[in-house]
Amino acid sequence: MPKPSTQQLGQHAEQRACNHLQAQGLSLITQNFYSKYGEIDLVMLDKQQTLVFVEVRYRSSNRFGGAVASVTLSKQRKIIAAARYFLYCYPQYACFNIRFDVLAIDKQGNNTITWLPAAFLVDD
Repeated sequence: MPKPSTQQLGQHAEQRACNHLQAQGLSLITQNFYSKYGEIDLVMLDKQQTLVFVEVRYRSSNRFGGAVASVTLSKQRKIIAAARYFLYCYPQYACFNIRFDVLAIDKQGNNTITWLPAAFLVDD
């Protein structure tokens, strides 16, 4: 059996993350929202009607700090810019509270899911 590509592993991780968050009561609005600012893996709505922008990270090795550590300040800024663009494109969500979550899956931790609600904030 051929080894899965990095893209296939990423898609599998995103689907697993989406399933996990839906089991926690969040509803999927869209997946893989692309903009010139970057990509948002998952856009979801929680039970309190908070719009949740989710960054999904999968790492097969902890050599560089693992999945959570890979969400750098630079990556956070790109996600925030993409989220602002999402709100511009979908003004019906502009009045919602927003949150930025990280969902990390580390292969070396037996593919354990670590969900960090409100993992980072917008610095205005």
